Amino acid sequence: MRSVDVISESQIPSPSRRRFLAGVGALVVGFTFARHASAVVSPDNVRAAGAVDATASGFDGFVPDGFIRISSDGRIVLVVPSAEMGQGIATTEAMLLAEELEVGLDQIEVALAPPDLGAYGQSILKNQMTGGSTSVRAFYEPLRKAGAVARTMLVNSAAQQWNVPASECNATRASVHHERTGRNVSYYALVEAARLQSVPANVALKDPQNFSLIGKPLRRVDTPEKVTGAAKFGIDVSVDGMRYASIIMCPTIGGSVKTVDAAATRSSPGVVDVLKIEDAVAVVGENYWAAKKGLDLLHVEWDEGPHASLSSDDLWHQLETSTTQPLIAKVIGKPDEELASGVRLQSTYRLPFLAHAALEPINTTIHARDDSCDVWVSTQVPVDAQTVVAEILGLPPEKVAVHTHLIGGGFGRRLAVDTIQQAARFARMANYPLKIIWTREQDIQHDRFRPAYLDRVTATLDPDTRLPKVFHHHTTGATVLQYFTRKPYPEGEMDSDLVAGSVNMPYSIPAGKWEWQRQDSAVAVNWWRGVGEGHNVFVVESFVDELALAAGADPVEYRKAMLKDNPRALAVLKKAVEASRWHAKLPSGQGRGISLHQCFGSFAALVCEVKVSDYGEVSIQRLTAAVDCGIPINPDSIVAQMQGGVLFGLSAALYNGVTFADGRVRQSNFNDYRQLRLNEVPPFEVFVIRNVEAPGGMGEVGTVSAPAALTNAIYAATGVRLRSLPIERSLLSKKGNRQQIPEVIASSSSNASASR
Repeated sequence: MRSVDVISESQIPSPSRRRFLAGVGALVVGFTFARHASAVVSPDNVRAAGAVDATASGFDGFVPDGFIRISSDGRIVLVVPSAEMGQGIATTEAMLLAEELEVGLDQIEVALAPPDLGAYGQSILKNQMTGGSTSVRAFYEPLRKAGAVARTMLVNSAAQQWNVPASECNATRASVHHERTGRNVSYYALVEAARLQSVPANVALKDPQNFSLIGKPLRRVDTPEKVTGAAKFGIDVSVDGMRYASIIMCPTIGGSVKTVDAAATRSSPGVVDVLKIEDAVAVVGENYWAAKKGLDLLHVEWDEGPHASLSSDDLWHQLETSTTQPLIAKVIGKPDEELASGVRLQSTYRLPFLAHAALEPINTTIHARDDSCDVWVSTQVPVDAQTVVAEILGLPPEKVAVHTHLIGGGFGRRLAVDTIQQAARFARMANYPLKIIWTREQDIQHDRFRPAYLDRVTATLDPDTRLPKVFHHHTTGATVLQYFTRKPYPEGEMDSDLVAGSVNMPYSIPAGKWEWQRQDSAVAVNWWRGVGEGHNVFVVESFVDELALAAGADPVEYRKAMLKDNPRALAVLKKAVEASRWHAKLPSGQGRGISLHQCFGSFAALVCEVKVSDYGEVSIQRLTAAVDCGIPINPDSIVAQMQGGVLFGLSAALYNGVTFADGRVRQSNFNDYRQLRLNEVPPFEVFVIRNVEAPGGMGEVGTVSAPAALTNAIYAATGVRLRSLPIERSLLSKKGNRQQIPEVIASSSSNASASR
């Protein structure tokens, strides 16, 4: 493996020369060319046909589709459509291409795709977008098909040269072989001939039993550059004539700039300019230190706006007293009838606003000109980034070049384009390239937050089996879609994200009802790693544990009884339980908890073992996970994603929550928005179930698994049921009631309740 780099818009053939490859079960599965591939590379632009450093190398090669470039000088560049933000997708997608192209990962270079919806849009999200654990699911067939098309054209070229049937030829390690005559030719020598081949309408894909790359634990292609420091993230961008901006933003939600006194700032050494937009001011310097020192001398008076007194208490009150009409997402059986009789159990769960807190803080480098613009940015939505910059600058989208980069952690934050819009507003006042870097405090306090949720869950137990006869899940919270689409979300329209992870619970229940009560607030929100499933699985898996307690059953055995029709979920549950030694006795103050879900096309079970001190401090002793994500592309990446996702989710459950006072976010840095530290990470085993089912997603599976496994383990250790996150240690420092029942248990004719 030689490099990971960025490929620019100018280096991709014109979209007008592309057509889509049809694929089973997908609206958009990739693309190739309607004409001979030789028409792709125009004489005027032959060097810029797709190689990463085309101008330097004089690239003149074979470009069969949007994903593959093979040059006559020995270079093979695979263009991966998804953003690489540490999840290893550049490696996984390169493996899919290389598998069918019949090249080794050590023979290729990987480029990150520029914005181009026609070429790199994906079928699940209908956008060029990396999120929702959809990359492998959306591109598994399209990328393999792209590789197979290119391989077929190369094999056909060799067969024609040798005057033999193509069926007698085979490809391996970037060469075509003819076994009967012993002839062999490299892909590089076939470039000119392959360009003249017609694009095949149908190609055969490999049988999984013949895979040579897929399924193997291969090293990531981006590791060498990251180890040596050669990898380029958005924050590393440097362009000629660039100036640095340090900014200050209105601290209150919805506030704006009132007055600016920049006299002292303008006289500060190295300060170049002071720029003002509606809600922020930028001090521009020759370097970042000059800009930051100049900003320290700036005097800004703020109009704190209509939400200057907003507090967390206000926001929770809005959720608790919402009067909007609930929308029904799904109904099974006759839930209302079942809830009206028998013993009814009910619990309420509260989940806080969350920040993304990625390691790489927000940054954008932008150079706006009268007729064009360049943007260097780490983004999960390059086409949306291009669109909003074009709108603000009044340019056609094709005049905005977005240079994508490796991302130092996304977690959904870079699905939002608010920071890119801010950069464009500043850039239109500058006649030089402008690099804007947010501080860590700004990154947390001006995030687009994961919404807060209030969930009320109710069930009625069968008097004989003690299993739930009915399950009713009522969620109150805000929709992210109005911020993502940048337009109002229609009232009365269901947002499936609010019930995801619950409507598709793995258990068989005779009757059920799922509904969403919309309650937006002044707080701008965004998806967070785990999306809707991240909050709903915590609620479902916590409540299932409560039902098991009420039934007097072991939490694992209780789950097994509801999984008779779900063999894949049952298999991961059994594996995690067996490997964790679930039934082994633990000392006092220690406990094990479990969570199970089927989200993002994958099945996962997690056992968390904890120790709780007399002072309420929680230490994680052991983690054991089993995951079935269909055919495993790279088992090492699956394990890494499960481990990283679980630790991310545990950090949030243990320490994280965004709170508000006086219209401001109270948290500011990693001192009060803590993450798990290296010394807090326990032994962690991940077992990958191998099969040839369709691939599922992995980026968010672990995050979704973590909170419920943690709080269920805390209950097992202390007898204290935690229904709100982050965990409240003051509750754990007291002895709990090990026989505690769900917060409400009542017959249909009684309002009697026991709650804490």
